[in-house]
Amino acid sequence: MTKRTIDDIKVSSKRVLVRLDLNVPLDALGEITDDRRIRAALPTIRKLLDGRGKLVLMSHLGRPTGDTKRDKNLTLRPVAKRLAELLGQEVPFSSMCIGDEAERIVDNLSNGQCCLLENLRFRAAETIKDAKAADDPALRKSKDDFAAALAELGDIYVNDAFGTCHRDNTSMLTLPKIMTRKKRVIGYLIAKELQVLGDVLANPKRPFVAILGGAKVSDKVGVIEALLEKCDRILIGGAMANTFAAAAGQKVGKSLVEPDRYELANAIREKAGDKLMLPVDSIAAADIDPEIETQVCGGDIPDDLMGLDIGPKTIKSYCKELSKAKTIVWNGPMGVFETPPFDAGTLAIANAVADATDAGATSIVGGGDSAAAIDASGVADRITHISTGGGASLKFLEGKPFEALDVLDDA
Repeated sequence: MTKRTIDDIKVSSKRVLVRLDLNVPLDALGEITDDRRIRAALPTIRKLLDGRGKLVLMSHLGRPTGDTKRDKNLTLRPVAKRLAELLGQEVPFSSMCIGDEAERIVDNLSNGQCCLLENLRFRAAETIKDAKAADDPALRKSKDDFAAALAELGDIYVNDAFGTCHRDNTSMLTLPKIMTRKKRVIGYLIAKELQVLGDVLANPKRPFVAILGGAKVSDKVGVIEALLEKCDRILIGGAMANTFAAAAGQKVGKSLVEPDRYELANAIREKAGDKLMLPVDSIAAADIDPEIETQVCGGDIPDDLMGLDIGPKTIKSYCKELSKAKTIVWNGPMGVFETPPFDAGTLAIANAVADATDAGATSIVGGGDSAAAIDASGVADRITHISTGGGASLKFLEGKPFEALDVLDDA
């Protein structure tokens, strides 16, 4: 996939609609707790500002619900404040993403200045899926009208929101579709993601090891099946390992499982053979509590306990595989890592991935939880690439097309 980038266009005096992924976590006071995604957007923003463009930044934040979809706890106003600090210039904020206020703020922009629109998902039309819109003329009109209103604010469209590229949100797909007579390009963040992920899939150094965690087999079945064709080993952790264990007849106590996926789990296991590595032990407890007594279970988990992390033997075997790896892809934690002591497995894997990278391996970490684990273990600077899009990177590894990128200008 080769697309035109912001290096291929001139933006001086042009209004540039820039779709970013500024979906940052906020605490109860509305303060940003991790500005990684804001900082990741800075190279593209600065390049366009240096080109004397008038930037209209837009993003979603969280998943607003309700009829009006306006949630004061999910406003992008704190993001505008943080952007202003990082850029060293004022970033005007529009409390509406379309309409009179947004138009006034955009009209008042000077060359080399940017503004930020309010959370796109405050508008119900942003998240209407194309499949539903196709069957409902009213939904289609709502989606098209919203895209048209956004298009009125810009002369050029830039997509640098990799984390949302697998979605058919209006700002990601409908908007560039209707801007056919205007330039539509990608920013530096997407360009880097496509290059890194593309290189890994096209020509991985071997052994190629994938680490997949998380809660559900159903969330990862597509990427497991795709990676079976490419990887030498797939290491499974997280709650989805319980589904594999239960499907094989092992007792898993109160552990989270997907009974309706047992047949699928067994089919994957049979197809994968020794490529698929599953936990041989687990850390179990009666509840998710940092003060609770834990137990190492080498096989069956007692009825009153649940598996909450991979055990010491599994950690040892997984780390051994990673020490031999030349290419590593990791998505999903090994346990309930947010609550110690159930973070031990995830942190051990993080350090093993970093050690392998130091020894020459290429490592790619995708997903918010995995990235958080990398940060918590203090090894972020020892990882080759930390993707900004967990779901998007999984879809890419599956080989799924990104229509939001397909509609943009080819190089």
